[in-house]
Amino acid sequence: MTNRSSSSSLASPDFKAPEPLPLNSQLPEIGIWNVEAIALLMYFYRDAFAGALRYYLSLTKLDVLWFLPDIFALMCILAFIQRYIIKGKSLIAVLTLLYIAFALYVGFVFLGYFAGMASSFKMIAPVFVGFCFCRRDFNQYKQLLALIHPIFFITIIGIFLSSRVQFPWVGFAYETLGATRQATRLWWAASEARLAGFAADSTMAAFFVFITFVFTSARKSMLWICIWAPVGLYAIKLTTSKTTLGVMIMYLLCLVIIRMLPERERFPMLRRMAMLSFASILVPVVLMVFFAGDGLTSISRGFFSLQDRINNSWQLPFVYMQELMPVGFVTGCGLGCFNYPQQLFSNKLSYYVPVDNFYIGTYLMFGPIFVLFMVFAIAAVSKTKDIYKLSGTIAMNLFTITVLAYGPASGLIMIGAAFSQMFAKRRALDQDLAISAPIAPGIDGLASRPA
Repeated sequence: MTNRSSSSSLASPDFKAPEPLPLNSQLPEIGIWNVEAIALLMYFYRDAFAGALRYYLSLTKLDVLWFLPDIFALMCILAFIQRYIIKGKSLIAVLTLLYIAFALYVGFVFLGYFAGMASSFKMIAPVFVGFCFCRRDFNQYKQLLALIHPIFFITIIGIFLSSRVQFPWVGFAYETLGATRQATRLWWAASEARLAGFAADSTMAAFFVFITFVFTSARKSMLWICIWAPVGLYAIKLTTSKTTLGVMIMYLLCLVIIRMLPERERFPMLRRMAMLSFASILVPVVLMVFFAGDGLTSISRGFFSLQDRINNSWQLPFVYMQELMPVGFVTGCGLGCFNYPQQLFSNKLSYYVPVDNFYIGTYLMFGPIFVLFMVFAIAAVSKTKDIYKLSGTIAMNLFTITVLAYGPASGLIMIGAAFSQMFAKRRALDQDLAISAPIAPGIDGLASRPA
C-alpha cells in the first residue's frame, strides 16, 4: 500500500523531477563586452604599462584617455546598484554603499578640500569593479583571461629591457588634478636600480608579474609553471621588490602543495589556504608587539624597511588621528585619510604617513564597522567556488601585509573581486554551491569538474 501511494504521488501532475544541475564547465560564457570585464582589463593594462602610457598620451595630447577606466568604474557603481541592491535586494550591498558614501563625507571633513574628496572618490570607485564579479566565475570570462595573460610576458620583457636601456618616460613629470607626479621614478636600493619596465614604478612592475602569474598559472600544467615561475622570480628580483619576491615564493609553495595532492583534495585545500591567508591580518600586530623599537634592525640592517613600518607606518596614523579627529576611532577618519589623497590634496599634509598595510589603512578610513564587513567577507570566501577568486585571496592577503594597495587601482579590484560573493543573497549562494559541488581540480590545473 505504501509503495502504491508513493508511486501515485510521484506520478501526480504536481510532481516535477529536479532538473539536472549544470557543471562548472557548463556555466554560460560571459563575453568581453561586459562592463566589469572591460573595466578590469582597462585598469590592468593602464596600471601595468602606466609609465609608457602616460608618456605617449602626453606627447600626443591625449591625456584625457588616461581616465577612461575611471568612467567604466562609475558604470560599475551603477551596475552594482542595479544588480545587487535594486534587483538582488542585498542588505549588505545597501549598507556597504551607504557607509562608503558616509566615509566619503567624513573624508572631505578630514582632508578639508573638495579636490581631496574627488580624489578619494576616484580612489574607491575601482573596488566596485571587483564587487561586480559577485556570483560570476572568472572561468566564464574566457576572453578576459586570454587578454590578461599577455601582460605577464610583456611586463617581464619590459623589466629585462629596462635593465639594458633607459626608457624615455623615466623621470617624466606630468600634472593630474592639479598635482605634479612622475610617470616613472628611478629608485635605487643597495646600489641597484629598481627597474620598472613599462610600469610607473618598480613595485607595480613586480606586482603585475606576480598577479598575472596567479591568473595564468591557475589552469596551466606543472611543466609551464616550472619553466615560467623562475623567469617571473628573476624579473621580480630585478625590480628589487622584496615584498613581491617573498610573496611570489610563498604562493608558489602553496601552488606546489596543492598540485601534489590527489585530485579530489585539491580544491578543498585551495579554499582552506584562502581561509588561512586571513591570518596575515594579524601579522602587523604580532610584529608591533614583539619587534617595536629596534628589534629587527638589531638582527640585520636588511630589515630596516620592515622596522620602519612597525615603528611608523602602522602606529603613527593612530597617534595622529587622536590629535586630528578623535571621533575617527568610532567613524573612521574617512576616505582618503592617510592615503594618497591626503598626500596630494589636504591641509594636513604634515601629518601624512604612508600606511603600508591594506587592512590597517582601510580600518583607519572606515573605523570599527570594517571589522563587521570583514566577517561577512571571510564568510563569503569560505563558500566561494571560483578558483581564481580563491587564488586571488591568497595572493592579495600575502601581498597587502606591507602594501596599502589603493593606488594604482588593480590591487583594489582584485580584493573587491575576492570578497564579492558577500553580496549574493544566501539562497543564491547556496544555489551556486549546489551547482558547483562536488568539484575537484583537474590534473593539469585547477579546472573544476564533477568528482
